[in-house]
Amino acid sequence: MSAPAPNIFRWLWSGYLRPHRRMLGIAIMFMVIEGSMLAALSRLIQPMFDTVFTEGSSTALWWVGLAIMGTFFVRAICSAAKKILLKKVTERAAAGMRNDLLGKLMTLDSGYHQINPPGQLIERVQGDVTAVNNIWASLLVGVARDLVAVIALFGVAMAVDWRWTAVALIGIPLVVFPSLMAQRYVRKRAGNARALAGRMATRLDEVFHGINPIKLNGLESYQAERYNALAQKRVAAEVKSATGQAAVPAMLDVMIGVGFLGVMIYGGSQIIEGEKTVGQFMSFFTAMSLAFEPLRRLGQMSGQWQTAAASIDRIRNVMDEQPRLTSPATPTPLPDGAPQIQLDNVNLSYADLPVLRGTSFIAEAGKTTALVGASGAGKSTIFNVLTRLVDPQSGAVLIGDIPVQNTALPDLRAKFSVVAQDAALFDESLRDNILLGRTDIDDAQLAKVVEAAHVADFLPQLANGLDSPVGPRGSNLSGGQRQRVAIARALLRDTPILLLDEATSALDTKSEAIVQAALDRLSKGRTTLVIAHRLSTVRDADKIVVMDQGRVVDEGKHETLLERGGLYADLYRLQFSKTEDAS
Repeated sequence: MSAPAPNIFRWLWSGYLRPHRRMLGIAIMFMVIEGSMLAALSRLIQPMFDTVFTEGSSTALWWVGLAIMGTFFVRAICSAAKKILLKKVTERAAAGMRNDLLGKLMTLDSGYHQINPPGQLIERVQGDVTAVNNIWASLLVGVARDLVAVIALFGVAMAVDWRWTAVALIGIPLVVFPSLMAQRYVRKRAGNARALAGRMATRLDEVFHGINPIKLNGLESYQAERYNALAQKRVAAEVKSATGQAAVPAMLDVMIGVGFLGVMIYGGSQIIEGEKTVGQFMSFFTAMSLAFEPLRRLGQMSGQWQTAAASIDRIRNVMDEQPRLTSPATPTPLPDGAPQIQLDNVNLSYADLPVLRGTSFIAEAGKTTALVGASGAGKSTIFNVLTRLVDPQSGAVLIGDIPVQNTALPDLRAKFSVVAQDAALFDESLRDNILLGRTDIDDAQLAKVVEAAHVADFLPQLANGLDSPVGPRGSNLSGGQRQRVAIARALLRDTPILLLDEATSALDTKSEAIVQAALDRLSKGRTTLVIAHRLSTVRDADKIVVMDQGRVVDEGKHETLLERGGLYADLYRLQFSKTEDAS
């Protein structure tokens, strides 16, 4: 359900326009002056015709001419100043809205981002805010300049003859109900257009992220057709929205034409009979002519506002969304040093799909525990549970005997460093990707971390060393190089708990050896949990936890598990036989 207009205005004012109220007040003052100049101009028309042209007064010629020139001079200054100030206000307000919206989206749970694709969210932050930003200037100009101009010009017209004014406006009430219907139509169609814009952004996001598979599978035409189908639907929605927006000023034009016909017949007969002067009629005609243009803009603005309101509804839906995973009111501090980690009978399902089924194990403090099993066994979900990216439906997740739900989220996640198979790099310099915004690291500390993570090994290959750009998603680096950057980050964080998620699975033998050496150095003195499909990489783990379909089916050291038989031994023999066959 759409929010009432007063609530929307209040939200916009209190959240984004109020901080700029002084600059906005000055801009409104300039707009009021600019709008009143039209009334002054129309008022000067009467002496121009009656005193200058009819009576032939040379004195009046000068003062009327200078007054008209001064009117345009003041209007020009006010118009320029208003545009500059409004641009500052609206752009700053839009920037604030974008920052708030992005900040809000980053606080929402991972589940929210799973059902709302990146393209849709990008369109909320960019497209919807732009739509709102576009209406702010029009709305402010309409209220401060056009409304003042209309009132002042109608005042001049009524001063000449109120009956003429009533005749000119006789058809306006007839457009009220149709304009209200048009506004509802515009809001609905504009909402559809914004939703389609989000789907188009999602499609582009998927195309550009999957460009290589698209090329390899010859999907260029297929993807282009899918995007074009969305584009055509958006064209239809935008045209329908524009049709509704155009209806109101079009109806006004028709009524204005009817009104002017009435004035011509009624007022013209009075001029012919000598009851009114030509100067009076020209002053009235000028005032009404000048008034109907801002009146049309005000009518058109109602449709534009409905378009913006559709975007505001979408923005407020995000701002009203609340994260489900939050910190407790009185959080319990976590212990210092490398803690013990325990899962006790943890059950978790996504919708109706069970992922963890009574999962229980202990990762001893300062030691390495490996999680192994087939894909879908629930290994990665355990990492998400530990860091509270998701909460289980039942069971306990303990860090140093403290349930993770009892801790502050920032404090909990500050205990973890994660090195995953797909290291997430940003399109910035190598230095920025390692530091991640930290300013408390000096060059000596950075050099030590770069050396320990074996990043220094490939620095000579980069033109600008640490200041070289890594490209979108680290595309300028190899897989092994990206992994080493992720390890450098973890070394810099220096947290007591280390999570390694298939950190070497996508690497060649040489890169794997280098990365594994860096990981071995990184894991010393930390409680480390490792997910690995290559069982050869976890042979030296202090404990191996074997999982199957969300359950822990066995645990122990490598040799013990092999002697015991079971799933681990089967997996190991299967991998070993494949290695033998490959050799």
